[in-house]
Amino acid sequence: MRRPNLARTLRALDRARAEFGSAKVALVPTMGALHAGHLALVRRARQRAERVIVSIFVNPTQFAPHEDLASYPRTFAEDLAALAREGVDLVWAPSAEVMYPDGFATRIAPEGAAKAGLEDAFRPHFFGGVATVVAKLFLQCRPDFALFGEKDFQQLKVVTRLARDLDLRLRIIGVPTVRERDGLALSSRNAYLGEAERAVAPVLYGTLKQCAQSVAAGSSVAKALAHGRKAITAAGFVLDYLEARNAETLAPLNKHGDEPIRLLVAARLGRTRLIDNVGV
Repeated sequence: MRRPNLARTLRALDRARAEFGSAKVALVPTMGALHAGHLALVRRARQRAERVIVSIFVNPTQFAPHEDLASYPRTFAEDLAALAREGVDLVWAPSAEVMYPDGFATRIAPEGAAKAGLEDAFRPHFFGGVATVVAKLFLQCRPDFALFGEKDFQQLKVVTRLARDLDLRLRIIGVPTVRERDGLALSSRNAYLGEAERAVAPVLYGTLKQCAQSVAAGSSVAKALAHGRKAITAAGFVLDYLEARNAETLAPLNKHGDEPIRLLVAARLGRTRLIDNVGV
């Protein structure tokens, strides 16, 4: 089993990237603590491209002071072993000092889907941090494709628009959410769930599916969401939002009922914040 090349400096990254020549390159950006969802992205990347880069960087600019930057799971040795098994060609693992050197003073301020009133309403710092670091990763790694999971659906839409608006000349590919057998979306933060919380957590996805089925069967969106919010709260979650939005723009639904719909949810269970989404 060949270990992937590991680059920690821009000079090392440039050398490794140059060795790919004219080969098609796919990038899978991650914050490490890899699980089966990340590895599904890697496998899809391998189908799309001749060379695969995985970045591992816990990005401090997308965490607010009260959030879990210090405690975010870090499993670097295990991550490298998993990526070796998947045949990844290059791992880009810069330090915060490499990504944000002294004097760094530029930020990207995304709008559009980044101002949809979903994650941004609860984490107003988040998408600026994501957009800035993702733009840097794209410019550093120069991929032809970049793959993101649909679990972070608003993020996927923000990154897609970022690449288009800045003419970054790559294709963003969304990959369906990978789930546990009971429906819970895989997430590095699932490690925070206690045993009793883990037993309750699948209610989130189950409720989303019921809401989507109700809307598809002709129930009003407002009625389906009202039932869903009640079920989620009754299960013990603290609900941040359960919303139905245009699946392309994340704008509120129009009155004509002629647009693709995505249901999106975020809720807290103990100290763990879970997000999920489904199409209708």
